[in-house]
Amino acid sequence: MDWKGRRRSSNIEDRRAGGPGAYGLGSGLGGGSGLLRLLPVAIRFLGVKGTILAVLAIGAYSYFSGGNLLGDLAGLGGPQTASTQSAPAGPVQQSAAEQEQAEFVSVVLGDTENTWQQLFKAAGKTYREPRLVLYRDATRSGCGVGKAEMGPFYCPADQKVYLDLGFFDDLQRRHAAPGDFAQAYVIAHEVGHHVQTLLGISEKVHKAKQGLSKAAANQLSVKQELQADCFAGIWGHHADRSRKLLQSGDIEEGLNAASAIGDDRLQKEARGYVSPESFTHGSSAQRVRWFKVGLAKGTLAACDTFAAGAL
Repeated sequence: MDWKGRRRSSNIEDRRAGGPGAYGLGSGLGGGSGLLRLLPVAIRFLGVKGTILAVLAIGAYSYFSGGNLLGDLAGLGGPQTASTQSAPAGPVQQSAAEQEQAEFVSVVLGDTENTWQQLFKAAGKTYREPRLVLYRDATRSGCGVGKAEMGPFYCPADQKVYLDLGFFDDLQRRHAAPGDFAQAYVIAHEVGHHVQTLLGISEKVHKAKQGLSKAAANQLSVKQELQADCFAGIWGHHADRSRKLLQSGDIEEGLNAASAIGDDRLQKEARGYVSPESFTHGSSAQRVRWFKVGLAKGTLAACDTFAAGAL
């Protein structure tokens, strides 16, 4: 990607200087109690992806019900608010590679802002830019405690994307999805969930799931996630056509990343077999398909996964 020298977003919240204890997480995560104690068990039975989905589901509960189920599980207690403590003063201790990664994330976020500001304005809507939180190991969010093991996530309660830069190493080594555009795809996917929140899609999906069987609810989750993939493709479309951000091989990197984190592939790696009825993000083929739709069309209308006859 031709990203160096581009505008950086002002919506980066860097919490890496303080560590978990700086955000009131020390007692909640210490001593092997609370959520930290549950993580190994959850990862063992659900896999990393399943654990991420469980945490995000709890976060959605917190958002739509006003409760703090995730905080209760973590042993934090008390009401959870969308605001978080400011990072302590002092420079972030980071390697040159980490500094470059942080700059890259800021540029990608800034470019998603360019795309969505333009598209929302054309539709007569206002785009409220999300903030992106960089953290290490653990941090508090409006949806409860975020852990690096859970991967990047979007919290609708505070409208922030959370990212531990260590995930990019995991993306390359564990999932064999290297490249800067693969990383950009992940960021753009989470921003896609923010777009869904602003458009009211996330709330509609949450309400539609009420009373459904688990399998039917999972199908709605798949459609929501595939739409976020398509929205990531929309960003890629405009980043390439309008700002020439992409270089040769970038699209292949993004498609490889989308394929690497399909439910079928992750389930096969984690437990040796695949259960399509338990999919919540979509198969590798589905994720690639909808990312490509967004890349090709570049419009919101093209990303209506809920009306699609076949995913």
